[in-house]
Amino acid sequence: MLLMNPRTTLRLLSVIAALCLSVSLINAQETRTRRAETQNPPSAPQNLDVIKVESNLVSVPVIVSDRDGRYVPNLTVESFKLFDNSTEQKITYFDAAEEPLNIALLLDTSRSTEGVLDDIRKAAKNFIKELRPQDRAMIVSFDYAVHVMCGLTSDRKVLEKAIKEAKVGDTFGTALNDAVVEVSGNAFKSVTGRKAIILLSDGQDFGSAMPTDDLLAEQSESDTMVYSIYFEPEFKGSRKGRLPFPGRLPRRRGVFGRRGGIFDHVTAQRPGLPGQRRNRTNRDGDEFLRELSAVTAGRFYESEVTDLKKTFSLIAEELRHQYRLGFYPGEIQKDGSLHQLRVKVEASNVAVRARQQYRAQ
Repeated sequence: MLLMNPRTTLRLLSVIAALCLSVSLINAQETRTRRAETQNPPSAPQNLDVIKVESNLVSVPVIVSDRDGRYVPNLTVESFKLFDNSTEQKITYFDAAEEPLNIALLLDTSRSTEGVLDDIRKAAKNFIKELRPQDRAMIVSFDYAVHVMCGLTSDRKVLEKAIKEAKVGDTFGTALNDAVVEVSGNAFKSVTGRKAIILLSDGQDFGSAMPTDDLLAEQSESDTMVYSIYFEPEFKGSRKGRLPFPGRLPRRRGVFGRRGGIFDHVTAQRPGLPGQRRNRTNRDGDEFLRELSAVTAGRFYESEVTDLKKTFSLIAEELRHQYRLGFYPGEIQKDGSLHQLRVKVEASNVAVRARQQYRAQ
């Protein structure tokens, strides 16, 4: 064992004490510095460019096809002209890449689908299998109420489980309008990129809080395309398309104090709309779905459930050939007025479908 004399020991202890004091002083200074920076953060260097990100970009999804319905690829931003109320706008955002898809499958599980729901579930599962790993989907069913079976996810097992659990409601009612609003107005509100609703229904609404004409007006301002797939209602134990009981289905009063559904006589009064439209009594389901798809630049399909796999493939292909334009409306008056959108393509013999309008707010 090495023994040190008292003088050496004293010197060693003095050195250790000095080191400890230095560390303590350094830590104290760092603490004071952090507090000062928190209370008075340093200003940015004068020569640093500050980029301001605008939040009022108007997104315009566009589908371009030839006269035979074939999609036209490889167009550049120079091929497009974008008009806001007849005034040409500078296109500040352009995308033609195959972005991930965001799909909402809306399954009508009202009593009118009892005879075909198994086929619809099977076709929906086949559609999920066609999605790419980077694509996401969500499953929503609707009967007398709206049921979000699962939110946006790329997990195929979660999606298939949600489809399997979709079942016919035990109460009569079809909240079709409210289901569309739930997705486009809530679930998809903050989602950017390619997004679409695939709606499988007979098009008849019974009991929604959102009146049909108000829904059409609202969706015409949305950047979410709606692809409607119409099938005739089929109750178990009844002839196709015929209700198994006499009279009308019951309706519930909506949360806005109005009775929803397409059989109400409600006058839509929305600022900026060209005139007022009255909800039409007994609007045909296929007519309504056609109009809903048209105002959102989507497509309407009328086919047997056995053709759904082919229909889903066509929809997925079209969404992957979508162009997305964007512009900043500039110094417009944010008065809630409705602005009409128009897209022209500098190419011959093409058909263009695009978002039709937006609201200045």
